[in-house]
Amino acid sequence: MPKAGEIKKNSAVEYEGGVYFVKDIERSVPQGRAGGSLYRMRLYDVVTGYKIDQTFKDSDMLNLADLVRRPAIFSYSDGDEYVFMDSEDYTQYSLNREAIADELLFINEETQGLMVILVSEAPVALDLPPTVDLVIEETDPSVKGGSATARTKPARLTTGLVVQVPEHISTGDRIKINVEERRFLGRA
Repeated sequence: MPKAGEIKKNSAVEYEGGVYFVKDIERSVPQGRAGGSLYRMRLYDVVTGYKIDQTFKDSDMLNLADLVRRPAIFSYSDGDEYVFMDSEDYTQYSLNREAIADELLFINEETQGLMVILVSEAPVALDLPPTVDLVIEETDPSVKGGSATARTKPARLTTGLVVQVPEHISTGDRIKINVEERRFLGRA
């Protein structure tokens, strides 16, 4: 049983008789008070998708739920449902757009390293690789000699994500993105 401070984003925990998926964690250290940090977690019920915000002390103990990660690739979308196929046994997993809205900004048909997260055999979320390669759909024209300065410009990628890129990068370039920080890392 890990402490609240050891729980990571995209973990599944048992809380008040249900299984919840941890989507977001904010750490705060209250001033002028003895004790440790507080962790405010945004939890989503695995079955219903119901959202709760809960605050835990650093020393609170939480049970980890049984969680299975399966390697998958994006297959197709059907309305608000996105279908991913298991890379090993070709099982199809269907996820709702709302459940994976943030992750969709980093996914296209070529994205490698995706993991579908299953709780009790049901797909609940998507785990992204640390970096993804995406193509720039629209940005300002590249500036000759732009690599000499550290100035940046906004670039919209094919998935709709907007990131800051150096001035020498142009439309159509394939770039590497840090998923956690939503930041340009370099040309792919």
